Amino acid sequence: MTAQELEQDIEWTREHLGQTIDELAGQADVKARAARLSDRIRQSQALPRRWPLAVAAGVLIAGTVIIRRRRKRA
Repeated sequence: MTAQELEQDIEWTREHLGQTIDELAGQADVKARAARLSDRIRQSQALPRRWPLAVAAGVLIAGTVIIRRRRKRA
């Protein structure tokens, strides 16, 4: 290998090592990973949180209908 080839090889190795370190640092950033996970959980729970309200509204409407029918019969 010539000196120029060695320098190019060293430069490539440095760049590759830098990219690898950046990737590992991103994986080791626990706060950022936890924040992303927390956001995903919040988004996935947004829809299921609404169904109890819909059920409560349905029960309220059904109860009102039943009470009104009973009052009309009496």
